[in-house]
Amino acid sequence: MRNPSSIFFILILLFSSCSTTRTSKSTAYKGMYEEKPLIVLIMPPINRSTNVESKEFFHTTLNVPIANAGYYVVPPFLSMEILKRESAYDAELFLDKNLDKFRDVFGADIALFTIIHKWDKNTIGAKVKIDIEYILKSTITNEVLYSRYGSIVYDASVSSGVDGIYGALADIALSALNTAATKYVDLARVCNGYSLSDLPKGKYSPMFGVDGDEYAGPKQFRVRLNSKSY
Repeated sequence: MRNPSSIFFILILLFSSCSTTRTSKSTAYKGMYEEKPLIVLIMPPINRSTNVESKEFFHTTLNVPIANAGYYVVPPFLSMEILKRESAYDAELFLDKNLDKFRDVFGADIALFTIIHKWDKNTIGAKVKIDIEYILKSTITNEVLYSRYGSIVYDASVSSGVDGIYGALADIALSALNTAATKYVDLARVCNGYSLSDLPKGKYSPMFGVDGDEYAGPKQFRVRLNSKSY
């Protein structure tokens, strides 16, 4: 018969191999703590999804979570007008380029790029599936200081409060209507609020410089959200 202590040791090894190693923010986002950026320029989102409107909705909801994290955000509507006028509306052209011109024009320390990879609405299933990537690049070193990739399922289902088969049918109908009427701005707000909650705090936050020991979220994550999530 196998020694119980050896079985216990094997179980510990298996548990350890399956556990996820957690990293502090100061390690995961070392550049953010070294450069201590203050001013953020939100670049026009890069839309690779089939939803042509998602670019505008994500852009208008990015400034709030960044400002709440303690950063000064270049006013999005002002920056968008200037970028359009200077033929810089297509942010994909600058993703791998030198960003010093944006520091000269806007005084920005970092530029936020977002890439919308997927935006699929399933009315019957009352779900909206979004794949989105966030990249913060230094305008000084052009290094990526922060990045996350989220696969997000937004649940728009609702309940009629009626039991039985008729209640189930009513739930499906109401959920389908709610999904069809889901405001893109609200959906984008929830996605950005959740995804950027991991951002190291900026100089206008009381947690600036003291949140480095907090655990960083995973670089890639999957999550289910709804209108009350954030």
